[in-house]
Amino acid sequence: MVWLIGSQGMLGKELSHQLTLNKIQWIGTDRDVDITNPSQLDSFAESHDSTSTQTGNAVSMGKTSEKITWVVNCSGYTNVNKAEEEPELAAAINEVGVRNITRTTRRIGAKLIHISTDYVFDGSSKTPYTEEDKKNPNGIYGKTKSDGENAIQKEMTQYYILRTAWLYGFEGKNFVYTMTNAMNTRTEVKVVNDQTGSPTFACDLAAVICKIIESSNHARHLFGKNSALPYGIYNYTNSGETTWFNFASKIYELGKKYNRITQDCAVLPCTSEEFPSPVKRPEYSVLSKEKIKALLHVKIPSWEESLEKFIKSERFEIY
Repeated sequence: MVWLIGSQGMLGKELSHQLTLNKIQWIGTDRDVDITNPSQLDSFAESHDSTSTQTGNAVSMGKTSEKITWVVNCSGYTNVNKAEEEPELAAAINEVGVRNITRTTRRIGAKLIHISTDYVFDGSSKTPYTEEDKKNPNGIYGKTKSDGENAIQKEMTQYYILRTAWLYGFEGKNFVYTMTNAMNTRTEVKVVNDQTGSPTFACDLAAVICKIIESSNHARHLFGKNSALPYGIYNYTNSGETTWFNFASKIYELGKKYNRITQDCAVLPCTSEEFPSPVKRPEYSVLSKEKIKALLHVKIPSWEESLEKFIKSERFEIY
């Protein structure tokens, strides 16, 4: 059984949807279990057999014989700018909370999947970052996420750290919804054109998480192996790279095509200097996916392909 932490966030909700579709039993917690409080995590883990088990919209009460074998941590402090004003809170969630989750996971003998970020790098590279490249975060957000990774590596061995970037999905606020709303209400929008990365569709990332779980469970059942995929750090975003400006331009093109944007709006490039930020954003944060492609045998959709799938979906709803 999977214990999904951060089940009410954008990725958490998408993952819960896909776990259900894949008939993987799961239980979800969010702010009801405080990850900064070790005793709350331990208490939940110890009493999970009497906790409600969620399967899609259904809730089955009572005891279950299923043991928690996976913990997936989708929680996190993700407000990059505000982290500079709230360093202690960011560290409590992204470092201390992750350490607490790791210790509880190890104590119950489960495996951990943790979501990290491209912000552990400074963005000075000219080629895609590999999992082995040296970390050098610029601001509080990146530092606390890096420290969270370090805590996992120090505390346990049965873990998967998935670094991702530029995440968007059906649930909650994200860049695609923000741009679509702006393009429907303004005659022009300015978007920075000097930051390069790879957008990531939450559906695609959730599917990879499910594949890791199923691959490991399948391997153990059939072959007696600990895991089909070696433990460690993996990068996952959609394939290809783009700037925020080109990303926004594609959103406009597809929004008009599928009638998500119903008026004309000029999409104009600008520099990061025109939008002052308390922390330096990575100029280049493309992540190499060669490792996960080779070892998990996944086909990674292009960012353009996934963006079109998102915008034309019946689930598309501007928040």
